Amino acid sequence: MKSWVLCVAVAACLTACATTTSSTGRKQYVGGMSQQQLDQLGAQAFTEAKSKGPISNDAKQNAYVRCVVNALVRQLPAAQQQVAWETAVFADKEPNAFALPGGKVGVNTGIFTVARNQDQLAAVIAHEIGHVVEHHHDERITRQMGAQTGVSLLGALVGSRYGDAGSSLATQGGSLLAQTGFLLPGTREQESEADVVGQRLMARAGFDPRQAVDLWQNMMQASSGSRPPQWLSTHPDPSSRIRELQRDVPALLPVYESARKAGNTPRCG
Repeated sequence: MKSWVLCVAVAACLTACATTTSSTGRKQYVGGMSQQQLDQLGAQAFTEAKSKGPISNDAKQNAYVRCVVNALVRQLPAAQQQVAWETAVFADKEPNAFALPGGKVGVNTGIFTVARNQDQLAAVIAHEIGHVVEHHHDERITRQMGAQTGVSLLGALVGSRYGDAGSSLATQGGSLLAQTGFLLPGTREQESEADVVGQRLMARAGFDPRQAVDLWQNMMQASSGSRPPQWLSTHPDPSSRIRELQRDVPALLPVYESARKAGNTPRCG
């Protein structure tokens, strides 16, 4: 009876969510939170990040980032364009950037050491915006909610047969499996998709898609000898990533050239 009740609970949890398809054709499991809730979480996380700082007050750097973000946002679907996008530059030497639901974009000053022109910076930011528009945060939270429910139920099921010791061991093992399986900040699948979506977005905005390749070559040089094993990394192997970006350049060059002819000629710095 206990097993039956737990199975019913799992089914109820799963039916609250939904399966959808991303712009690249990948099936996604989403719906753990409403868009409003995701936007609120994004805003809270952004506020917390800024409170921890340190924030760069360099006017030129801040204007540079805003210019690139604005150029990219103009190519997003209408609903995303209506969001009040906000940017922040953090005085941090670690080359990193992020975007959050609700239109929040953060860039570390360290990114300028590898993103050496506006097109390369656009490649970074477009990739991060790709995570937002493809609902990767929703997807990860939904999977986390499912994993937490599943791990708890697994512990209860094992405990009903083997006692508290078995329940504890099963829960610990389930948590580890969930973490290495899909509870990392971003899966390799999501990172690859954000690369594809971001490179498309930057081309439509009038940024050279070939520069995404150059960006990752710079990244490889900057992180030589310090990468973790690929199977535990949330990011694709850099060399694989470069090959995939190079693969899509021929199809995106006409998009880029058409965008420039249509007047999308960003002059951010």
